[in-house]
Amino acid sequence: MKNDPTLLSQSRPNVLRWEAGRAESVRDELVVEEPLEIRVRGQAISVTMRTPGHDEELAAGFLLTENVIAASQDVLKITACERNEEGNLINVQLAPDVQVDFDQLTRHVFASSSCGLCGKASIDAISQHFSPVQSDVKFSPELITTFPERMRQHQATFNTTGGLHAAAIFDSNGKLLVLREDVGRHNAVDKVLGRCLLDRLLPLSQHLLLVSGRLSFEILQKALAGRVPIIAGVSAPSNLAVDFAHRNGQTLIGFLRGSRMNIYTHPHRLGLQT
Repeated sequence: MKNDPTLLSQSRPNVLRWEAGRAESVRDELVVEEPLEIRVRGQAISVTMRTPGHDEELAAGFLLTENVIAASQDVLKITACERNEEGNLINVQLAPDVQVDFDQLTRHVFASSSCGLCGKASIDAISQHFSPVQSDVKFSPELITTFPERMRQHQATFNTTGGLHAAAIFDSNGKLLVLREDVGRHNAVDKVLGRCLLDRLLPLSQHLLLVSGRLSFEILQKALAGRVPIIAGVSAPSNLAVDFAHRNGQTLIGFLRGSRMNIYTHPHRLGLQT
């Protein structure tokens, strides 16, 4: 799989690479990080630092996980507005019957970006918007252990730069449906959920979300918005993520590496019992 040129910086700086007692000057590949302002009906609601590309998916996934939209028919049009040469502004036109509380939305977004979503109050607030997942889907542990390598094979830009997170959606047959890379792991999740929303694949009640980094509360919350019953990552979950998954019926898998994994909550979806 070839690199997406839009993800790589045009500048390739010289770096001094040291290895085994020897230093040499080499050219390095850098991923792009730029701000994107998301607007709804022309009103700014968020600015996020992201890797350019798939911005319409990012905007759709962000609005899904913020409980603004729930289905593809809620979105009439997503337009990139070239405010400058980077084109870092995107506007989402929603269907007339979609109600948006701009005051509450902007307060929540700017608060969470400045201090982070944290604590019981945040879990309770999310639970008011999204009910626990109910899904009878089953994945075998043996099948799940094949997913990280398959995801890695599609991470062309990461293989070049080492600087991108990835998120991927697999169906119950093990088919990789969509994978996205981004400097922000939350953005990568928003992009795959946004793609699924725009393709009318929601709810994802028969699917698994795999992320390349650690498993935070925000990742679990976004998966809940997409109704994903199984969330797996190659690294560790936080205690808040485990608590959130337990309360919301999500199967949470961490340290998915090689032939091993830790299953923290609801192992019945893997045919296992505690």
